[in-house]
Amino acid sequence: MGEILHEGWMILAALLPSAGLLYLFYVVMKHMVEGDRRERAAQRAADREADRAVDPGDGGGPGRAVTDPGQGADPADRS
Repeated sequence: MGEILHEGWMILAALLPSAGLLYLFYVVMKHMVEGDRRERAAQRAADREADRAVDPGDGGGPGRAVTDPGQGADPADRS
């Protein structure tokens, strides 16, 4: 019984570093993807603010350039 328990601990000790690296990789990739998503959202907000500063009372007329129609919009509707 003691030999089987010893074998189990040795297998666990061999797999633990790989599991730790996998967890570390997951955490790093998760933060990178979330950071990219936040950066893109901030860039869209900055672009909208810049568009409002250029054309404050435009109201979205036909001459207005659309940089991002938003989520769920049809790409064919972009002007």
